[in-house]
Amino acid sequence: MSKPVTSEPAFEKALAELEKIVARMESGELSLEEALATHKRGIELARLCQQKLEAAQQQVKVLEGEILKPLSAIDEPSDSGAD
Repeated sequence: MSKPVTSEPAFEKALAELEKIVARMESGELSLEEALATHKRGIELARLCQQKLEAAQQQVKVLEGEILKPLSAIDEPSDSGAD
């Protein structure tokens, strides 16, 4: 089976592109026009990443029965029977 073709990049690819954009903008070597176009693309990628993270969070909520567990509760061993 092949993956469906989509126009949106995967989260990891979008994040990598966003990191490159930040590095280019921080370099100060872009012209004003290039900086504006690069900034626009960065905003698009940031929104895409945010949407993908929110969708993943919704999936986790469904898988966890609508109750998100704090990370500290997951990492710590259970104290059952310690009283």
